[in-house]
Amino acid sequence: MGLFKKNPFGHILFLKKWLIRIFGALTHRRFRGFNELQIEGSEIIKDLPDTNVLFISNHQTYFADVVAMFHVFNASLSGRTDSIKNIGYIWNPKLNIYYVAAKETMKAGLLPKILAYMGSISIERTWRSQGQDVNRQVKMSDISNIGKALDDGWVITFPQGTTTPFKPIRKGTAHIIKRYKPIVVPIVIDGFRRSFDKKGLRIKKKNILQSMEIKAPLDIDYDNETTDDIVKRIEFAIEQHSSFLKVISKADLKAQEELDKLRKWKID
Repeated sequence: MGLFKKNPFGHILFLKKWLIRIFGALTHRRFRGFNELQIEGSEIIKDLPDTNVLFISNHQTYFADVVAMFHVFNASLSGRTDSIKNIGYIWNPKLNIYYVAAKETMKAGLLPKILAYMGSISIERTWRSQGQDVNRQVKMSDISNIGKALDDGWVITFPQGTTTPFKPIRKGTAHIIKRYKPIVVPIVIDGFRRSFDKKGLRIKKKNILQSMEIKAPLDIDYDNETTDDIVKRIEFAIEQHSSFLKVISKADLKAQEELDKLRKWKID
């Protein structure tokens, strides 16, 4: 790799590699130390092609979700299955991993700008800006940049566009899938909201079990399925359909009943 070789977005790969190495070393204990990341399905990663792969996931924090995926992807590519043990995998990271993020988020301070250099595809949200609801047209340059990233490598996107659970899937993701026909790999994460603050930069609570499930690629009929069909598939794949909310509610109710029984036993 030449010292000043650049990716399609003009980022110097040598600099990007060192940023990933440094940031990877600084964040490793957030997922294997202060807290423990339970991984399932990472064997799928090493069998994927080098380009045109789109990862879709639910979203819990601005940055911790993506950082965890960088760790898991690189660990899997270096031969580790469902483990990020031994951080040596970060020495030779995959440099063509990108993630979709709101432009205003990536400009909010020095650290987000550094994270942006490591792989952000910054887009303007069409529905929200600076805490206010808006309604504006999709910028075709944003769509083209996602396509450019898919041509060069892997892209992580959060199709709900928010860290609030069970919000609707944005149709833009379905349009991208139909247009560029990537391999679509669903990921379901949990525990990050309890571990970190909303930005995912500050550790809020230790000894939290975080989880990441990487599912098999979706079998999509790119030509015949509608965007609505694909949106529905995404909802179920990343477990953000309303039916999952009912299941979670029942589980929470059961847990509360058990907690009440335990409290009653202690009182008696």
